[in-house]
Amino acid sequence: MNLLLLYITVQDAEEARMIGRTLVESRLAACVNIVDNMQSIYHWEGEICEGNEVILIAKTTQDKFAAAKHLIISLHSYDCPCVVSLPIADGNPPFLDWIRKEMEE
Repeated sequence: MNLLLLYITVQDAEEARMIGRTLVESRLAACVNIVDNMQSIYHWEGEICEGNEVILIAKTTQDKFAAAKHLIISLHSYDCPCVVSLPIADGNPPFLDWIRKEMEE
């Protein structure tokens, strides 16, 4: 079972909690971390923008990614949400086993 970290950005802590809780309740993520008050600088519609955002880091599996991505996009307030997956190459074996166990239930 291939493990992934999902990196997601949202507009505020309320949206982060809503998406994070829904992912965990739906068994599409074993855990979601929320990192508040992140500063973003980006191009959007021909302009350079700056603002505060919130990061979600979700632990999941490759086979749950498509459903998780679909759910995130359906709940997200942005027109073009950041939802990317990063493979987990290695880590603390008991923690990685915990993610696998949570994703099987």
